[in-house]
Parts: sequence; C-alpha cells; structure tokens
Amino acid sequence: MTGGRRRAAALASSALVVLALGACGRRGAILPPEITVPQAVSDLTAAEREAGIEVAWTVPGRRVSHKRILEPGVARLYRVDDAGKGDPRAALLSHDRVAGYTEIATFRLQEPPSSYLRGNRIVYLDRRDLAYGRRYTYVATTTDAQGRTSPPSARVSITYVAPPEAPQALRAEPGDHTARLSWQPPTRLVDGTPVTDPLAYEVLRAGDLGAEPSPVGRTPRGTTSFEDPGVENDRTYYYAVRAIRAAGTVTAAGEASERVAVTPTKTTPPAPVTDLAALPSRGEVRLSWRPSPEPDVAAYVVYRGARGAPLARIGSVRPPTTTFVDRGVPPGTYRYLVTAQDASARANESRPSNEVTVTVP
Repeated sequence: MTGGRRRAAALASSALVVLALGACGRRGAILPPEITVPQAVSDLTAAEREAGIEVAWTVPGRRVSHKRILEPGVARLYRVDDAGKGDPRAALLSHDRVAGYTEIATFRLQEPPSSYLRGNRIVYLDRRDLAYGRRYTYVATTTDAQGRTSPPSARVSITYVAPPEAPQALRAEPGDHTARLSWQPPTRLVDGTPVTDPLAYEVLRAGDLGAEPSPVGRTPRGTTSFEDPGVENDRTYYYAVRAIRAAGTVTAAGEASERVAVTPTKTTPPAPVTDLAALPSRGEVRLSWRPSPEPDVAAYVVYRGARGAPLARIGSVRPPTTTFVDRGVPPGTYRYLVTAQDASARANESRPSNEVTVTVP
C-alpha cells in the first residue's frame, strides 16, 4: 500500500473512532449494575396483631443512583423462623432471591397494583403457619420491571406470643359528653395457659353499628375501666375492648369483646328561673320572671295549682320569652311556679322558681 493510501485508511479509522465516542457520549455513561438496582427498603416493621403478624414498609421509589424508578415491578416478602436463640439467619441475595428464606408473598407494583399497596406503603398480615413461641424474621426486596432486584432490607424479628382471650361483661354507662366503661379481665391466653401478669386494654369505638371500631385509648396495666370524654350528647356509640399482653419487648393483642351501645346525654339540669311575679285580673293571670342563665334552655314550663291541690303543668314558652298569660281562669286562689327545661334528649328540668299565690276575682 502506498503512503497516500495508508494515510487515507488511518484517517478513516480515526473518524470511525470519533463517531463511536460521540455516540457513546450521547447515550451517557453506562452505570455499573450495582447502582441501577432499586434502593433497599429502610423502614420494615413487624407487629403482632389479633390474627397474625402485621408487616409493613414503604416501597422505594428510587434506585441506588437516586434516579426515579419509572417502571416498578414487584415487591417480595421473605420469612424464616427459629427458636429465638442467637442471631437470626443472615439475609443475602442470591439469584435475585434471599438465600435460606421462604418467599411468603409477592406484591404487584404496576397497574393494577396489589390490594395490599396503600399509596407507596405495603401493609400485610402474615397468618401463614404461625406457632406460638417461635421467632419470625422478615426481609423485603423490590424488583423493577427490568428484573433488577434491590439488596435485602434490614431484618426485623418478632416472637409470636399467645394473646389473651377477649374481656368479658363489658358495660357502658352514659354521662354528660362522656361514656364510662368497665369489664372483667380474661383469665386465660388463647393457648389455654393462665394469665399470670396484669394486662393492658385497648378501647375501640364506632359511630354506628356497621362501622369498624377504631382505637380511642389504652389503659395502664391492670386497669379494667375507661372513661371516654368529649363525645357528643344524644348520639349512640358502640364500644369494644381487647386485652394487650406484654411479653418482653413483644405485645400481643387479643380479640375484641362483644360491642355495647351507649348514648351520652346531659344529666345536669339548668339553673332555675328567679323573681317570678304574677298579676291577676278577671279571668286571667299574667306571669313574668328572670330567665335561667344557661345557654341550652329550650323551654320555660309553667305550673298552676288551686288552693290545696297539687301543681300541674299548664303550658310553656320558648326563650327568650319570659312572660306567660294564663287565660280563662275561674275565680279563686291559685299558686304558680316556673321551671327551665334544657334541650337534651332527657329534657332535664331545673328546680322550681319561687312560688307565687294570687286571687283571681
């Protein structure tokens, strides 16, 4: 090959290299596989619930490189159990699975997503072959649509302990904007063994019979009564109670008791009216008084009685009226008094006002 041809070939080769480098630059640098995988789950939790172990975590939305995951794939939950001695089994990824662990659930992250996915949170109740006294260790992973799997999450372990039976004889008494509850403690755990330590209790409340009750409070250990203040008067609420057992660092909630209904209501009557005065004339008596200072007075009730006869209700007026005319009264001597009645379902009535006596001509 002549010198000119050799120089032309070299230039052509150099141009191809430049084009190749330019193309690579347009695509961006190729990332190592270990930083294109999803980030590891960082907030895995496990807690014993009424019918199993609730495991929850937030699904990572970014890769190890901090780039967003545009095409999510699936989340997986793994479990291993042991007698609780020593450290739990290490969680190591092998062929996109956690070696030595059993995959107990897979959750689709793409449309349509798994029913256990709530926003970007997965909440899963594990009921699978649980045995009291065993330690269960959980690990979660995330896999994108391209099949890249995250490192395993940090392990979370919980010993599954027998919860108490449901409390018995739940009673509810109404009060003014309050409900007072009391119950009998369970004497056994669900595995038949006796309760040996004082139990705490979680109180549940629903606003109607068909609604699922929600926790509204928890008692100290050994306390078997609870007062729920701040509820609405004249509205029916439904309560249940479940016992909470503490065993070391683990708590176990038993089944809820049967529900009881209670309707809080005002029981305190309003303050009485004062300075009742009466002005008789032929066939009628005009009454006036100072009002009760209570803001929830719904009516002022007027009573009349002839000499030697018991008082009887003859009428009422609504606030702000503080006068009443008793018409068609036969001649004679009469006694009058007035009470204040509130707007509660019980219609609490105040003590009577001062009594006045008049003679109708």
